[in-house]
Parts: sequence; C-alpha cells; structure tokens
Amino acid sequence: MEPRISLVTLGVSDIERAHTFYEAIGWKGSSPDGEVWFFQANGLVLGLWDRSKLEADTGTADGGGWGGVTLAYNVSTEAAVDAVLTEAERAGARISRPAARNYWGGYSGVFVDPEGHPWEVALNPHWTLDAAGNVTLP
Repeated sequence: MEPRISLVTLGVSDIERAHTFYEAIGWKGSSPDGEVWFFQANGLVLGLWDRSKLEADTGTADGGGWGGVTLAYNVSTEAAVDAVLTEAERAGARISRPAARNYWGGYSGVFVDPEGHPWEVALNPHWTLDAAGNVTLP
C-alpha cells in the first residue's frame, strides 16, 4: 500500500448544515445525489455523509461523539491562522482553542465545525508548505 490518503469522509447528522458550512468557508463541493457531498482538497477529497449510513457502510459502531480524529489545515503565516479561524467562526464553527504559540515552536488554534469535527489551523515552521498548500516533512 502506498503512503497516501485519497478520501476522508466525515460522518454528519445534518448533511445540509454540513455542506453549507464548508461552502461558507470557501470550499467548492458537489453531490451526486444530495445524500453525500464531495469537496476537492488538493490531492484528496473530503466527503460528508450521514453518520448512520457511514456506520453501516464501515461496519463500525458510532458513539455519536468525537471519533478521536483531528483534521489539520496548515498555512504559511500567523496572520493566516488568525484569518482562517475568524472565517470558520463566521461560518458557524466554534473556536475550541484560540490561536497561540505552541510548545513545539508553531502557532495554531482549533475550530470545531457545526457537526463536531475539530480542525487545527497551524503554522508549523518545521514543515515545508508549497504554493499549492501541500506539506512536506523534513
């Protein structure tokens, strides 16, 4: 198996609210049937799908809460971290950790989308971020 991820699907309880939020923060998405939404995110796709359907499809049990996964969005400046958090909050996210300098030398904050999925927005000075937003580890 090659070291890559093609699709991340977030289980949601309200597909309309979920895709409206992601469109409000500037993501471009489409749905083949109104039940699942796909958003292009550089070299991968972010999907939104009903939690119960995702549970049945994967053969897992959904406790209805945070699933132990955090998504991340890396940027190249502290000002960009602040701007993304502000944009997410205006679109309906809750800021769970305001932006601040971190013990590891970066600057980051966390927003939680309306469906409860946490996103860290970070400037990581130890990673290379190209013009397209792709991250390269040292």
